[in-house]
Amino acid sequence: MTTATTSLSRVEAWYRAARPRTLTATYVPLGLAAMLALQERVFQLVPFVLALIGALFLQIAANLINEYYDYRRGAEDLKQSGQGMVIKQGVLTPQAVLIGAVVTVLAGVAIGLYLLTQSGPLLFWIGLSGVLVVIAYTAGPFPLAYNGLGEVAVFIFMGPLMVLGAWYVMARDFSPLALWVGVPIGFTVAAILHANNIRDMESDRTVNKRTLALMLGLRGARIEYIVLMLGAYVAVVLMVIAGIMPWTVLIAVVTLPEALRLIRIVTTSTDNAQLHMAQGRTAKQHGALGLWLIIGWVIWLIATRLL
Repeated sequence: MTTATTSLSRVEAWYRAARPRTLTATYVPLGLAAMLALQERVFQLVPFVLALIGALFLQIAANLINEYYDYRRGAEDLKQSGQGMVIKQGVLTPQAVLIGAVVTVLAGVAIGLYLLTQSGPLLFWIGLSGVLVVIAYTAGPFPLAYNGLGEVAVFIFMGPLMVLGAWYVMARDFSPLALWVGVPIGFTVAAILHANNIRDMESDRTVNKRTLALMLGLRGARIEYIVLMLGAYVAVVLMVIAGIMPWTVLIAVVTLPEALRLIRIVTTSTDNAQLHMAQGRTAKQHGALGLWLIIGWVIWLIATRLL
């Protein structure tokens, strides 16, 4: 094997371990924070870019920590499909993944500390809670993902709080609007995790990984998926009615047919391959909804500036 091939394989291995398909969970809330900042005329490019990079580091760290501790706890032993799985399949060693997790956490924290010096104390508490969730998601004596709190954690921290954090580094002031803007995408990012947990119910049961899907049972888990997927659209409508989002974001309804198709698959299929495909499409649906919300917001910003 040539050096070039070895280097390429190593890059591909870490790319896979980062679970790039999940990274819309960072792009979308940061994009919406940018839209709100542009609307309120407080957008600042450098803090925004640094916040985006820092958030990406922390999400990748969460993915690596999840990979490492799921492997250590045996949660991947019976899995037939899923994201990452780089340790189980021998792509990376457990030690390499753990080192990668430490490096990405430290990189995210370093950027956060710099932004803290440029903004205010609220960012410290948002950042601290975010880092704690990244670590405690699958690590520690009470891992959130193993005690039915995974969806709650990602809803809060990858929805409202991530939007608020990105807003705060630009505006340097608290705004409840930033929290509300993050609610619709909080639903869909939680749906990504929940789709994953529905797919993995049997393998999770064998290692006592008490996800919300297992606690609710298959019927209850399917109902939760419906609530999360449709809740995003209900939240968007409520945000428009309340004047928090401009009416043009309703263009995001073009993604509703795919949401309904995914609901049908998740609520009728028990085939692992079908559920794995649905989980990947749920992540794409999250990204698509966020993209159309941003497009709708951009249309409104352009229209109001020209009128």
